[in-house]
Amino acid sequence: MSAKGEKFQISLRELSGALGDLGTLLPLTLGVIAVAGLAPTPIFLGFGIFYVATALYYRLPIPVQPMKAVAAVMLTTEVTASGLAASGVIIGLMLLLLGVTGWISRLARLVPQSVLAGLQLGLGIALAIVSLELMATEPLVGAITAGLLIVLLFFPRYPSALTALLVAVVLGWAMGAPRLELAAVSATISIPPWPSLQNFEQAVSVLVVPQLSLTLTNAVLLTALIASDYFGERAAHVTPARLSITSGLANLVLTPFGALPMCHGAGGLAAHYRFGARSGAAPLFLGLLLIALALWPGNAGLMTLAAIPAAGLGALLLIASGELALTKRLFDCKPSCWPVIATTAAVTVWADPFWGLLVGSGAELVRQVIVRALTNEARR
Repeated sequence: MSAKGEKFQISLRELSGALGDLGTLLPLTLGVIAVAGLAPTPIFLGFGIFYVATALYYRLPIPVQPMKAVAAVMLTTEVTASGLAASGVIIGLMLLLLGVTGWISRLARLVPQSVLAGLQLGLGIALAIVSLELMATEPLVGAITAGLLIVLLFFPRYPSALTALLVAVVLGWAMGAPRLELAAVSATISIPPWPSLQNFEQAVSVLVVPQLSLTLTNAVLLTALIASDYFGERAAHVTPARLSITSGLANLVLTPFGALPMCHGAGGLAAHYRFGARSGAAPLFLGLLLIALALWPGNAGLMTLAAIPAAGLGALLLIASGELALTKRLFDCKPSCWPVIATTAAVTVWADPFWGLLVGSGAELVRQVIVRALTNEARR
């Protein structure tokens, strides 16, 4: 087996690839900070530390993302900082257990290729829907940024994400595009009290159960699969077990100090790759940038990130969603797999990846029975 990952490539393309996943990272994170009133410094420090560790360990553009179900609950339900820390500790322990025992790898071997293609398609469509909602906040800024990104994709030597974000910031400032109001957020480091038994009970029912299935499918199984698609043998060490372990350790170590629950993610990997990332330099760049912004005196670092208009972030996310959804696996499948893929994708968009996995696996069993019956009938 060849060496793990790639040598770090220091280039503008790597820097552009590093910024490619901001369309996922920033809207959820800034939204939680603004709505729930969480301290931003430990949150962005947590992302930065996990990104740097991920870069050094995997040496590929493996992403770090906020756990989406947890963030969604935080935006709609009153959960304390201690309850959030409790959810990170519980999820971290469970991911660590699944990775160390190898149970997650056994699950990965059981998932059919048609179901994986459907999960990718469904997640890509779901991300596209979110991206269009972000772009709708200022359609002209979103359309210009998306158009610029599409043109720049034909010139891979140019840092498309970096260029598009700078253009979006200028357009957003000139047109008064909407952005989150964060002026009232505290810039101090605030470590939450150690969670009580009640915090742990609330975390299990409200945060852990909805998040775990999404993490196992999107952040572990699909991330390993897409890394293999992009990098082949160079990603042989990016296994479901290792992704589960690194996510588990990060949450156990960082969330008690105020970080958001974090994981890897298929969409983030597609975004980094689409915009030029090919080595661990991209996540290293982004990790160091987030650490620097977190430690910037006052709210200056946070306000710098908030200056990027939501419509510009939506344009980044739209391009990344296409990279995730439209894969070779989708176009190379047998015609008999199309109903399975469509069913899996539809349920993933309507509900979540866990239910997409369950319903898709059932549809695949039905497909196999039908194909076997038709084959036996043809032999008679």
